[in-house]
Amino acid sequence: MTLRPSYRRAPAERRQALIDATARSLARHGAGGVSVRTIAAEAGVSPGLVTHHFEGVEPLIAATYRQVSERVGEALAAAVEAAGTDPRARLAAYVVGNFLPPVMDEELLGTWLGLLGLTKSMPLVSAAHAESYAGFRMAMERLLADCGGKGDHRLEAVAITALVDGLWLELCLDRSVFSAEEAAVLARRWIDALLA
Repeated sequence: MTLRPSYRRAPAERRQALIDATARSLARHGAGGVSVRTIAAEAGVSPGLVTHHFEGVEPLIAATYRQVSERVGEALAAAVEAAGTDPRARLAAYVVGNFLPPVMDEELLGTWLGLLGLTKSMPLVSAAHAESYAGFRMAMERLLADCGGKGDHRLEAVAITALVDGLWLELCLDRSVFSAEEAAVLARRWIDALLA
């Protein structure tokens, strides 16, 4: 019997392949169409391998949520570092980075919508969501604190996160309404008014 290449991978590589397959499966099939079978088919492995590495679909989807969030966070952190030392430029880079690749990506939209759709029905996915968004808000709070100001940085971070999420979602859904550049301008104006 010939084994598929994925069976010969190290356990960490197998887990990663399953997480990647889950993200693709969510992007293609949405929350309602993702299962151990669809993920296994996407990864080219048997369903038993999914449950062997993750004890079921919910822990796998939660791990996928954390990793997708981590990748977004890394892209935004890189944008901040590239912006230099000016606190406002760093804050703007964090926000505007949401409207640029790799964060501005149609497949990521499908994956993200699938993940969000499962937060109410899967407690582990809900916990991953809470952790991820707390991390994004804390990063925003730190950037806001670096800019000074006397406002409530926690609430300001909530507001900016909501603005970015809304612009990102609408831009991903229909780029004919406004561009990434216009989204960045809108976000910068809102932040400038907030920090004035």
